[in-house]
Amino acid sequence: MKQLLTILVVFGALLHTIGDSWGANFQKGLIAYNKKDYATAIREWATLAEQGNTLAQLNLGMMYAKGKGVAQNDSSSVKWFTLAAKRGNAIAQVNLGFMYQYGKGIKKNKEEAVRWYRLAAEQGNIEGQVNLGLMYRSGKGVRQNYILSHMWWSIAAVQGNHDAHERKINIAKKMSPLQIATSEYLARKCVSNNYKGC
Repeated sequence: MKQLLTILVVFGALLHTIGDSWGANFQKGLIAYNKKDYATAIREWATLAEQGNTLAQLNLGMMYAKGKGVAQNDSSSVKWFTLAAKRGNAIAQVNLGFMYQYGKGIKKNKEEAVRWYRLAAEQGNIEGQVNLGLMYRSGKGVRQNYILSHMWWSIAAVQGNHDAHERKINIAKKMSPLQIATSEYLARKCVSNNYKGC
């Protein structure tokens, strides 16, 4: 749950790319959220989310998941995460993967969780990479594969994720030197291919 809802995503640099009225309304929602005026934030973001703004969809999903300004509702959270995830928002993809993995607001489906984590991981999203590594380690939604688990954690660790670094060290204790070398080769190849086809 910690990985799902650690922050409310704000991409101020993207505001100029989503249009003046969208940017202004998103900003109003953000200001309201920061003042804990969740009703105003919901109102501003709901309109944008209905119009297809992925950041507003993501934030609404998080507000429903946390119960901020609305009754906590995992099904509504899934709805908004799905809309944003299908439009390529990596954080929404990770959150949707989490919802599928644990059956929150939707039927538990570990294969779907892996699919959404992979989409996020292939965009360079560290949480997607860490979670995909977890799925490979445990064999949930995919065949257990320590090499691929180690590979994804190596990639996330290089980007500064301490948790991934620790996990990589721990799983390496269960691997042969050849498996570790294979994982390291695959990690380099994955990064050089911009995380595609890993």
